Amino acid sequence: MDYFIRELTEADAEGVARVRVAGWRYAYRGIMPQSHLDALDPAAFAARLRAGLPRPDGRADLVADAGAAGVIGWAALGPYRPDPRLDPPDEDPCGELYALYVRPDVVGTGLGRALTDTALRLLDGLGHRRVRVWAVADNARARRFYERAGFGAEPVTRTEDVGGRPVAEVRHTRP
Repeated sequence: MDYFIRELTEADAEGVARVRVAGWRYAYRGIMPQSHLDALDPAAFAARLRAGLPRPDGRADLVADAGAAGVIGWAALGPYRPDPRLDPPDEDPCGELYALYVRPDVVGTGLGRALTDTALRLLDGLGHRRVRVWAVADNARARRFYERAGFGAEPVTRTEDVGGRPVAEVRHTRP
């Protein structure tokens, strides 16, 4: 499938929301409560995404646009969001890949890697010499993907409540 990667526009919100919800349902089946995955609402996410546009200070969203097939991938990035429970206050700033999702039917085609490479170039252009990403600890596919892209798992974890179930995340960093 042919596509090109570009910055998100407001008109992409519904397409990104569909990719995100489909990506969550695919990636987190058996990891997160099915009732939570079933309740994900693309319209609500699209509204939140639109409300956050334009993005402030070095934050950006990239979409993989497949023309008539619409948005087939999405990446969100920007400055690292320090966690006061985990990060020292004087730590050097770095970038963060906040989210990366592709439509389940294009997983394994190289699209996720193309979005990641584009995001890394953009973050580098913004002066971030180090980039972090949080991955769900039980999502072996995502963790392998990030490790192949040069991210190393750190001994840093956090737990988030998702649908009433604790979900552990592991931080990965790439120089």
